[in-house]
Amino acid sequence: MSDTIEVDGKQLAVDEEGYLADLNDWVPAVADVMAKQDNLELSEEHWDIINFLREYYEEYQIAPAVRVLTKAVGKKLGKEKGNSKYLYSLFPYGPAKQACRFAGLPKPTGCV
Repeated sequence: MSDTIEVDGKQLAVDEEGYLADLNDWVPAVADVMAKQDNLELSEEHWDIINFLREYYEEYQIAPAVRVLTKAVGKKLGKEKGNSKYLYSLFPYGPAKQACRFAGLPKPTGCV
C-alpha cells in the first residue's frame, strides 16, 4: 500500500520516501504541502529552484544530482545562487533530493 498526501482536498499517491507517484499529479500546492511537512515556508527563492527543476526535467527527462543542479542553477540564475551553500540554506535536507520532491520529480539519480 502506498502513502498519500492531501493536496487541495485530493489524496495524491507518494512513494515510501515521499516523492509523487505520478508526476502529472503535480500542482504548486504539492510543494507547499511537502514544505509544511518539512517545517519549511516556501519563499520566492525556493520557487526559483523548484521551477528551474521542473523546466530542467521537461528538457532532459532526468532529475539532476546536486553537482549538476548547482552548475545549471549558476548558469541560469547567477553565481550567487549556483553554489551548494545557498542551495542547502533553502533545502536543508539536500537541494537535489528535497527540491525535486517539492517539484514533483522523481528522486535524482545518484542520490541515496
